[in-house]
Amino acid sequence: QVQLVESGGGLVQAGDSLILSCAVSQRRRSPYAMAWFRQTAGKERKFVAAINWNGSRTYYADADSLKGRFTISRDNAKNTVSLQMSSLKPEDTAVYFCAATQFGGGRKEDEYDYWGQGTQVTVSS
Repeated sequence: QVQLVESGGGLVQAGDSLILSCAVSQRRRSPYAMAWFRQTAGKERKFVAAINWNGSRTYYADADSLKGRFTISRDNAKNTVSLQMSSLKPEDTAVYFCAATQFGGGRKEDEYDYWGQGTQVTVSS
């Protein structure tokens, strides 16, 4: 079993930076591929970023609005995955979810087996 707990969300102003963290509790030794998704009220959960098991590969959403502002990273020694967000915009307001999978891991929600409860990020203008 895997448990994921997100933290770091909050209320910030446009232009601010924020770092989200996901603490991973797992029984097996090998790290999982991880990702961040986000969801706004009444809409589907959308892919933000993913990272493979050892951090050698990262993937980001194709949306131009995210490019260069979000960075995913991991620390397997601490069993954490982070999402650094900079130059935040009101449209970044969402609940951000951490996700994990044993195999692969890409941009699709159904590729991930385990999910955290989410952390709210609100960006005021």
